[in-house]
Amino acid sequence: MPMPTEERVSQLVAGLVERRGLDLEGVEIATAGQQTEVGDPGQYRVKVVVDSDAAVDLDAVAALSNEISEALDAAGDFGETAYLLEVTTPGINRPLTADRHWRRAQGRKVRVKLRGDATSPEATGASKFEGRVGRLDGDKIALVLGGKVKPHLVTVALADIAEAVVQVEFNQPGAQELELAGGIAPGKPLPGSEPEDLSSETASEGIVE
Repeated sequence: MPMPTEERVSQLVAGLVERRGLDLEGVEIATAGQQTEVGDPGQYRVKVVVDSDAAVDLDAVAALSNEISEALDAAGDFGETAYLLEVTTPGINRPLTADRHWRRAQGRKVRVKLRGDATSPEATGASKFEGRVGRLDGDKIALVLGGKVKPHLVTVALADIAEAVVQVEFNQPGAQELELAGGIAPGKPLPGSEPEDLSSETASEGIVE
């Protein structure tokens, strides 16, 4: 039986995610385990990534995982092929591709790559640099450059950013950095003290009644 597409699974689970006040950030489907015979994928791994402006707790993730598992079983797209469902929040080093991602990353350090025709806010004119995410204002994002030593605020148009990825931090930021950034996004942990990503796994035999 052909593997369901990520688009198809997204359509099946989007309403469940939305009803819990969460955003569906992505669906990934891959094979897991060894094939038992030619054409048999063995087992599928279905990863559903969700997020929210507020903190997402483990109980909510676990409840959503059960609801999604029931919906996938009822749809029957996996036939009798077993699958492992993982419902999780985004990893720390996530790319920022939408306005809501920038809002939720406020106070976090981010690695930025500018588009080729964009003017760099860096004194060196570098097209790649690190900064701390400040407040989003329409189509522009405030960034704190200079780290703990010489923190200063600049503004960059989102249209000028080709790529932005949140960086893993092992030390907490300076007080002045955070003040310029406007603090941490509500409900989000202080950089350098993040807990493990929230996730819940549910195994299913994929057998439709």
